[in-house]
Amino acid sequence: MGELLVRTTAAGPAARLGHDLTIVMDEWIAEVSWVGGRPTAVSLTVQAASLSVLRGDGGVKSLSGAEKALVRSNALRALDVKRHPTIGYQCEQIVATDDGYRLVGSLAIHGKTHPRAIDLQVTDLGDTWRMSCDSVVRQSEFGVKPYSLMMGSLRVADDVTVSFTASLAKD
Repeated sequence: MGELLVRTTAAGPAARLGHDLTIVMDEWIAEVSWVGGRPTAVSLTVQAASLSVLRGDGGVKSLSGAEKALVRSNALRALDVKRHPTIGYQCEQIVATDDGYRLVGSLAIHGKTHPRAIDLQVTDLGDTWRMSCDSVVRQSEFGVKPYSLMMGSLRVADDVTVSFTASLAKD
């Protein structure tokens, strides 16, 4: 069981009029291979069209259902999900750290792939492991143009934060 969230912030001179968004990715698969109680391979595949707006904080007024649908439509257009339906992470190296693992691999978004290291925190909860990480992704690095309006006075900041949490039962 897990959750994959994307958090955006409003930017530009009119940023206080916009919303900081929390977007949930509803369809994703994380695969982990284990040898001797240690992870040896990790991959994550996200269906980009599965995104939905969970909430919008700030702004002049709360986001309505129709506005959430418009935000979703704009995000799907920016990601060009018809041409690039998935977002993926493929880990090539796993290094144990004091509080989990450092995953070194490549992130693929919008048809572009770049190296990405992710620090995954692992917490022992007795009968389960809790895994979590946050990673900042610069949209323009992957050819995604952040949404803007009012001639750029209000826009989505280029950097978004991707947060992952999951629980894994111990065998």
